Amino acid sequence: MIDRGAVKDLVLETVRSPGTAAQKIMALRFSRDTLWTALFLAAAANSIIYSFSVLLYDTAALPPFLTNPLIFFVIISGVLVMSVHAFYWTGRAAGGSGDLGDLLALMVWLQALRAVAQFVLFVLTLLSPIMAQFFSLIIGALGLWITVNFVTQALHLRSLLHGLGVLLLAAVGLVFGLLLLGGLIGLTAMGIPANV
Repeated sequence: MIDRGAVKDLVLETVRSPGTAAQKIMALRFSRDTLWTALFLAAAANSIIYSFSVLLYDTAALPPFLTNPLIFFVIISGVLVMSVHAFYWTGRAAGGSGDLGDLLALMVWLQALRAVAQFVLFVLTLLSPIMAQFFSLIIGALGLWITVNFVTQALHLRSLLHGLGVLLLAAVGLVFGLLLLGGLIGLTAMGIPANV
């Protein structure tokens, strides 16, 4: 049975002191199978909430994959898996130690919080678009702060600045990899060999 009080306390601690919250989450020692499953469930929750939010806007100008919930789920799942590995291997290359399972546990928790934040944002969009935009900015900044702390703790990095550097390097590598992959898929879709 889930202790709602403990979950609420952990949410508040994640916001107030993400480093301390990270230590508590890592101490739970979930199995890798459980964590990967939880990551995909979090991706599914995010995709469902996103799909409802898309209904509020004119989707004519959006690419088809952004309006298809299943394709969006596949994309967001892939990006999450690649992000976990990008953070981990970049951190290791930058002198970190830590365990992939610890990082995965923290990313699962972060995605669960993101799903809750997206739901709140969806409700706010219905009530007050201006408040929704303000909330979105706060969540974006808070999400970055928590991610830097989580990466720093999971990979046993020297400082938050070191963690920020790892995050930025991993993000650049991830964007480059996605662009490369997208280019190859795009070329193949047009019937052009990828090695041309």
